[in-house]
Amino acid sequence: MKGMLNRIEDGWAVILIEEEQKELLLPLSQLPEGSRVNSWFDIELEGEDLCSISLDEESRAAKEQEARDLRRKLRRRSRGSRFKRK
Repeated sequence: MKGMLNRIEDGWAVILIEEEQKELLLPLSQLPEGSRVNSWFDIELEGEDLCSISLDEESRAAKEQEARDLRRKLRRRSRGSRFKRK
């Protein structure tokens, strides 16, 4: 399953798991090296226990590209302000 590092609180990583719409709390020491906020992971759970976690660079790059495309699309649609300056 896929998960995204949403935030870090008091030495704990809060990972949002997309498929199950739940949060996973892990100690920072269990995160793969190079992890940062908005990093995507491939996660394997057995029940509630973590089996493995690895960085998913492809998902991260795809999500960043998707966000850039959306911002570009919104900028093109913008027609400026409807309010006139005095």
